[in-house]
Amino acid sequence: MRLDEVKPQAHTSLQQMRIVHGYQQVPPEIKGAALAIGNFDGVHRGHQALLLTALKQARATGRPAGVMVFEPHPREFFRPDEPHFTLTTLQKKVRLIERLGLDFVIVLTFDASLAGLPAARFIDEVLVGALQVSHVVIGHDFFFGKGRGGNPEVMRAAGREHGFGVTVIPPVAEAGEVFSSSGIRAKLSAGDVRGAALDLGHWWRVAGRVTGGAKRGTGLGFPTANIVLPKGTALAHGIYAVRVYIAGERYSGAAYLGTRPTFDHGAPVLEVFLFDFEDDLYGKEIEVEFLDFIRGDQRFPDAQALIAQMQADCARAREIIAAVDRQSPLAGFPLAEG
Repeated sequence: MRLDEVKPQAHTSLQQMRIVHGYQQVPPEIKGAALAIGNFDGVHRGHQALLLTALKQARATGRPAGVMVFEPHPREFFRPDEPHFTLTTLQKKVRLIERLGLDFVIVLTFDASLAGLPAARFIDEVLVGALQVSHVVIGHDFFFGKGRGGNPEVMRAAGREHGFGVTVIPPVAEAGEVFSSSGIRAKLSAGDVRGAALDLGHWWRVAGRVTGGAKRGTGLGFPTANIVLPKGTALAHGIYAVRVYIAGERYSGAAYLGTRPTFDHGAPVLEVFLFDFEDDLYGKEIEVEFLDFIRGDQRFPDAQALIAQMQADCARAREIIAAVDRQSPLAGFPLAEG
């Protein structure tokens, strides 16, 4: 299915998307929905095809359109000691899903109880008993239930038994490359934020609270807003052209992620320099949107050499941002401004 077959429908202030935690007390108005199920980390273009299929099915049958997500990511539950590179927080994921026009999101806590629920009981208790689904939309590689005992064929058989429809979305690809969360993580780990954005269908962002730093940027003439990235974030170190969102306002800038080899080789911190901005951001929440990679991290012989390179980096960042503003490579994607 083409992503433009179903147009995203913005919710009005009188009709906000509903968020339901758990399945024990399901509001009656969301029962009987066409339901998309998955982790949807990144809400990338493959996910969007799945979500829009659920929306199309719901609108065709007069049913609610919903999404079921699992938090935390099952990988975090099964491998708690291995940092997981999460592409989108739950808050960001919900915002992206809402922009596609779906009616509700059900958030299931992925814990020992859910992990130990056999596939048949998940279908009987959650999908049929609690939600009374009319249609289920899943990906071709969706596994569920204890020991990954459930798969698309199990879901199809359950649909025939219980009377709900099932749509299984095949791999969604472009130029032979399948859109996947793991593939996007690999691109970000290599610094290819533009390639990751093309797979996502929206610019990748991180959010955080501005913390205090060593004030080296201020001393060099480039005062920065510093945020600590979420655990597991494996973005390549270097300089990026970015846009920054603060209390609904958007600013342009350049960002550095690295260990500051010219100075101390410390813990990695994202340092963002906003162009033509002078206010104090300490303690404020900001979102940083990555547009392009400029160069990798490197050590400079002295502060003057670093300043000269930073000036060149900022000039290049301004060029990149101006080009994106003229004609975004994501123009026409449903979540291009997500």
